[in-house]
Amino acid sequence: MEKRSLAAFSFCIDGHSESFPYFEEGLNGFIMLKIYLIGCALIPWLVFGQMDHGNRLTFQVGVSVASINPPMGTFIAGGPQNRKFSGVHDNLFAKAVVVSNGDQKLALVTVDCIGLLKPEMDRIRKMAAAQCSIDPKRIVISSTHTHSGPDVVGIWGKDFTASGVDTSYLSFLVRSAASQIVEANKKLMAVHGWVAEGVYQGKWVQNISDVELDRTLTVMQFKSETGVPVVTLTNFACHPTFLDEKFSVVSSDYPGVFYKSMQGTVGGEHMFLQGAIGGWVQPDGEKPGLEGMEKSGEDLAAATRTILSTAKPLEDRNIFFADTTIQFKVENQGWRMLSEAKVIGRTFTEAVETNMAWFSIGGVQFATHPGETTPWLSLETRKLMGVGPKMVMGLAQDALGYILKPEFFGKSTKAHAGYLTSMSLGKETTPAILGALKELSKKAHATRSH
Repeated sequence: MEKRSLAAFSFCIDGHSESFPYFEEGLNGFIMLKIYLIGCALIPWLVFGQMDHGNRLTFQVGVSVASINPPMGTFIAGGPQNRKFSGVHDNLFAKAVVVSNGDQKLALVTVDCIGLLKPEMDRIRKMAAAQCSIDPKRIVISSTHTHSGPDVVGIWGKDFTASGVDTSYLSFLVRSAASQIVEANKKLMAVHGWVAEGVYQGKWVQNISDVELDRTLTVMQFKSETGVPVVTLTNFACHPTFLDEKFSVVSSDYPGVFYKSMQGTVGGEHMFLQGAIGGWVQPDGEKPGLEGMEKSGEDLAAATRTILSTAKPLEDRNIFFADTTIQFKVENQGWRMLSEAKVIGRTFTEAVETNMAWFSIGGVQFATHPGETTPWLSLETRKLMGVGPKMVMGLAQDALGYILKPEFFGKSTKAHAGYLTSMSLGKETTPAILGALKELSKKAHATRSH
């Protein structure tokens, strides 16, 4: 049989043309060519197929952070009234993370303060959405609830006759938070995600008024293409109240210690998502003050690193989002009186409107609570979420005081019930939240089943 040379074949792999060497006609040449072509066909599977099991760059994430320290002399939120800042121990921050899968996008924002109210959150959303392509409904905002931050509500001024809010500072805070969303959206980069969930048994975390306690510690991390941590989200529940009325310094309390420890060891940026701290989850097993704050923040960081070492890849690249608008009955006349007196810059009548969200990122589910909810409600929320890693975000989408079980009201034997109910809308709030969560869970599970 006459031997002939085959023409060279050209292939393009990753944008580079490669010439295939000449084969001699015949069985050997044909087999070699076939093996080569099969190999070329397998390259995308070998690379991208294996990435599906943990290394595939499934999301784009952007992060931005800014200090939001108030001026000295600003009223301090939490604890007694008429306290003013005289110094800075550590910085307060507004942090934003934007997550996209190419088709859908959402933003998570945390602010180191006692608890932003919905009107200010809506201002942040509107301002950010005007400058970037993010649906304002999909901007989820929460507060860490530090008691060493500025009064952003109004009730910690000189007394109950005048607001403690510095309106110029509050406008600055709103602009800063909105700017972080815009900047984070500009910094989107390809990442792959991981998640871990465990239980943190730190003895300093106690429920001092009830029996339930949600000790779930959930950690979600995004890493760059080279494996460098970009941002880590940590969800846990406890009041940041180590620095009590004896202190007059700006501080994010133990979350600030947590941030410093995690950044020094894990690297990347860190966001602390406060959980259900009402009813009344406090640092009660450790010394108050700076010493206890440092020790507990470090301990939480160490536990987080241990849990993070067990992290698994996110199960998919999906983003789901649902929210609902809900009306809470204002049973507590105190809220109405403070609103009418302009101490609180928000209208409270017979009812107040708020928002709740339920969303998921790569199989990790999130649910928001619009205030300081009890651990019982957090545990009930987790039941509705079903299997898989979960984050319950307290003081998210709003900050409507303590949200308690009905048995806290009336002639209650619960410790601190008198104070807690005085800072609550009323006993019907928790059942209303649970009902809204059930409806949101149906939407979420219907989507997952498809």
